[in-house]
Amino acid sequence: PVGAHPWAYAASQPKYDIYPILDQIFADFKRGGFDGVELMHTAFHPDGAAERIAELSKQHGLPVLGTSFGGKLWDRAAHAEVMASAEKVIPRLAQVGGRTLGTSTGPKPGAKKTPEELDAQAELLRKIMKLGADHGVVLNLHNHTYEALDNEYEIRNMIERLPDVKLGPDLNWLLRAGVEPLDFVRRHGRRVVFLHLRDQAAGKWVEALGEGEFDYPALARVLKETSFQGDAVVELAHERGHVFKRPMGENFRLSREHIRKTMGI
Repeated sequence: PVGAHPWAYAASQPKYDIYPILDQIFADFKRGGFDGVELMHTAFHPDGAAERIAELSKQHGLPVLGTSFGGKLWDRAAHAEVMASAEKVIPRLAQVGGRTLGTSTGPKPGAKKTPEELDAQAELLRKIMKLGADHGVVLNLHNHTYEALDNEYEIRNMIERLPDVKLGPDLNWLLRAGVEPLDFVRRHGRRVVFLHLRDQAAGKWVEALGEGEFDYPALARVLKETSFQGDAVVELAHERGHVFKRPMGENFRLSREHIRKTMGI
């Protein structure tokens, strides 16, 4: 399935909270021709969230694929809070038919995570993976740049500690971390179960997929080589102060059209 993630809507919301505008997001993504939506975990926190999301999903005929999720997983002092969030979000996600949890482990400000911090992070990931498995939800490790820097230091360390962990790379963040994204997908093969897609030109994000330099037909060939069976999700992002030429829903619709044309999915 080809889905969409609402970060581009969250970016202009107070506290990045998409809950008040879920109706618009579902309507735009359905109109845009997407097969499903990947939500943000904070949308599952309010009381009655699962019921409201299930209703919107039904009303718009747009399945919930999963949600992004995150916290300071490397910091033992934050473990109780992160686990409490997971214990609320995962059952609610399962209730609305979601099956993926794209997890960010949180950057350590200005420093590299120590082996002890990576141990703590892996320990918590293992617990969240188990909770997910109990609810039919598969965790995948999402990345920004910090996880992929220094020869994929953090990603390598997580795979060493969690040999069965799945990956959900954001191909544009890999590029910005100096990692060739298609090579990454090829190397990690069947471990890759989820993808985030975005486009840029001359180092700056563009409004919609297809306005940048990324080679989508080449990605389609690599996914065929690796027998990719997962979800590909459009997650648009825009530079600070970007002046939009068109409504957000139209940017997503054009992005979906571009994937259909260039990748045949």
